[in-house]
Amino acid sequence: MTIEDKITHLYEIRNQKKLDIDEKNIVFKVIEDLDKGDIRVCEKINDDWKVNEWIKKAILLYFQINEMKVMEDSHFNFVDKIPLKRWSLDHGVRVVPHALARTGAHVEPGAILMPSYINIGAYVGSGTMVDTWATVGSCAQIGRNVHLSGGVGIGGVLEPLQATPVIIEDNCFIGSRCIIVEGAIIEEGAVLGAGVTITASTKIIDVTGEKEVHYQGRIPKNSVVIPGTRQKEFASGTYGVPCALIIGKRSESTDQKTALTDALR
Repeated sequence: MTIEDKITHLYEIRNQKKLDIDEKNIVFKVIEDLDKGDIRVCEKINDDWKVNEWIKKAILLYFQINEMKVMEDSHFNFVDKIPLKRWSLDHGVRVVPHALARTGAHVEPGAILMPSYINIGAYVGSGTMVDTWATVGSCAQIGRNVHLSGGVGIGGVLEPLQATPVIIEDNCFIGSRCIIVEGAIIEEGAVLGAGVTITASTKIIDVTGEKEVHYQGRIPKNSVVIPGTRQKEFASGTYGVPCALIIGKRSESTDQKTALTDALR
């Protein structure tokens, strides 16, 4: 029986019995592999993102078998079920106080964490900066050389099990106070201006041609996006509803505006 089969079985009987120590160790092994980046909740296969539901099941089991406890360090204490990651120079990650990441999140060497929060199951690629007060929700997948600007909110998802998490592909720039939730996919190289909100139902409109082109749930590769509104009729009247506007493609001048200096890295 594979570890995937074992986790699926334990998940199916989770409400029927308490797991014994050997069964708990199976769950702990999955979380350890997740923490090290040996496995991922969601991975790109043949240009499509595939959710590994069994890993989500392991995370949910991990919550179930861990008890609430006080977690102490030299300056702070917390009360939770999931311990925080412990950092060393060997990780190769710059971790600025007070950046927090839960065990079971993986951060590749070369990433920079300003005061921010990364939840269990998330993946953050090398060269990415998670800027001040940005949050990376559970199972979210952040690519390499991404900039999550100050106050960005990346939503998390554990259930339903088949739900795709938020995915930010390589080389994206996500402007200050953007919100990206409900499994939205931001394709490689996209640039989102400050304050853009993307949900599963947000109307994403390419206005660069003679006729508008609509997208939903994803931002196409290398798109430059700003927040917008469009008029919609309701029973009580016509109101402006938020949308996202694609106003162009990424260019060299865009790269200069969004680049981080080597000193910051």
